[in-house]
Amino acid sequence: MKNTKRTIKKIAIGFFALALFLSCDDDRGYDDYDAGGTPTAALNGEWWIDLSDEATGDVLVQHILHKTVDSGMNNGTMYIDDAEGGYFIKGLVETDPGTLTFSTTDEENLLDPGSTFTITEGRIMKNAAHSRNGTVVDSIYFKGHFSYDDPGTTVIFAGHRRTGFLEDEY
Repeated sequence: MKNTKRTIKKIAIGFFALALFLSCDDDRGYDDYDAGGTPTAALNGEWWIDLSDEATGDVLVQHILHKTVDSGMNNGTMYIDDAEGGYFIKGLVETDPGTLTFSTTDEENLLDPGSTFTITEGRIMKNAAHSRNGTVVDSIYFKGHFSYDDPGTTVIFAGHRRTGFLEDEY
């Protein structure tokens, strides 16, 4: 009986040692894993944006959260969306990740069926703005034209990347 217990102990210790030895591989399967990225990753984010009328300079809406996210189509397009917080804009825009620019012409506005919007002069500027608490962040700027506005009406969208810090939220 004593010999059986010792044998079982030796076998258990052997299995434990073998498992420990085999698990000490540094590779762990991650060496060939590529997290990848999306074509528009450099342009994606959440943005606090102010809207103003280009002709008068009047501020139309202040500090509205907009999001830019990759479309998932692997063709360099991204969605822009204000979640009905400002001028009700949501749709696809063409991007150039190399120059951090974006635009679209007569894109269907998914938040206002039957209307379209055009974005011109869209660009992201790295480290070109400050959040409310002084953190250096990226800046966003573009001009918008909406089919339901008077012809020639241009809305300027200008803002900065959301930091997520409580003191920057309002």
